[in-house]
Amino acid sequence: MDPENTLNTYFTDLLPRIEEEMHRIVTPHVTPHAAVSSTAGLDISQPAIFNTMLNYHLGFVDADGSTTRVYGGKRIRPLLTLLCCEACGGTMEAALPGAAAVEMLHNFSLIHDDIEDCDELRRGRPTLWKVWGEPQAINSGDAMFTLAHIALESTIDRGISAERVIRAMRVFDDACVALTIGQHLDLSFENRADVSSDEYMTMIKGKTGALTQAACAIGAILADAPAWRVTALAEFGAWLGIAFQLQDDVLGIWGDPEKTGKQDSDLSHRKKTLPVLFAAEHDAAIRALYFGQPARDGGESPIDATDTMDSGKIKLLRTLIENCGGRAYTEQAALDAYNKSVGALAAAQISGPAADALQELGRSLLGRAS
Repeated sequence: MDPENTLNTYFTDLLPRIEEEMHRIVTPHVTPHAAVSSTAGLDISQPAIFNTMLNYHLGFVDADGSTTRVYGGKRIRPLLTLLCCEACGGTMEAALPGAAAVEMLHNFSLIHDDIEDCDELRRGRPTLWKVWGEPQAINSGDAMFTLAHIALESTIDRGISAERVIRAMRVFDDACVALTIGQHLDLSFENRADVSSDEYMTMIKGKTGALTQAACAIGAILADAPAWRVTALAEFGAWLGIAFQLQDDVLGIWGDPEKTGKQDSDLSHRKKTLPVLFAAEHDAAIRALYFGQPARDGGESPIDATDTMDSGKIKLLRTLIENCGGRAYTEQAALDAYNKSVGALAAAQISGPAADALQELGRSLLGRAS
């Protein structure tokens, strides 16, 4: 079968099942392990508005609780978990809660990131904190984080051994720490004008690469793959995540807004992405324009970083960054990361339709336009 058709078949089959599993996990229910809770008199059901907040962020309901279905993201991470599981000889049905856990962990980070970054829109809708306020959004993020753990733990009810579940949980929790370290670095960059491209690469290894790495490793662990194969697939996921982020950096500046859904957002918000950082390291005028630092050669006057960047300045910066090599450098870095992911996938020595789909997924992420 053509690998592209194989991937499309998996997408068509698995995405609804992933969505259903996530919805099941956040559906109102008595506190898990009811036998223990009821003995202690601690049965606590979800209030309707609490559940609405969780489902709203995932794109399952509107703010008033009415059922809807909006774009909830590409769901690449849970797909990686399921494909790696099947490619290693496991069953996707058993791994579904683990795949949902990975996506819910990602969404926990998005809820908190939106608060920390003061982002008012997510996927074309007001963010959770914008609708219900920061305290409730923080609490919802905490709930999503906890439910993600419960989901992964529940794979034991699908026939996965306790030993494998514990190994998967260790990988999962390591990814949680890496995510928060990555976010810490990202937040620390906001008030700095001297962030280097090397520091940026370290940050995205935690903020993006760690979860795609965990997604692949967890799928392999749930399939009881040998340690060397788990390691190879984890490396595949890590480099694929980095390639994905670097491609995002390019699209955030040069992508077609009709396809990306973004209109000059990266430059207008002065985001510190790799093309900008590389260019700023090599051109003082770009540093002055972007970070408000005077150019030594008397070029563009510095700008207050709180000022809104107009379309003319954005157009100029886009041209300067490209002429300075920022775009080419980032595209090459994305290609290098992708090639490393291909090498790691080959080292995993897997074959079959799921392995073919993993290869095609990597190619599609690098060549995407949105």
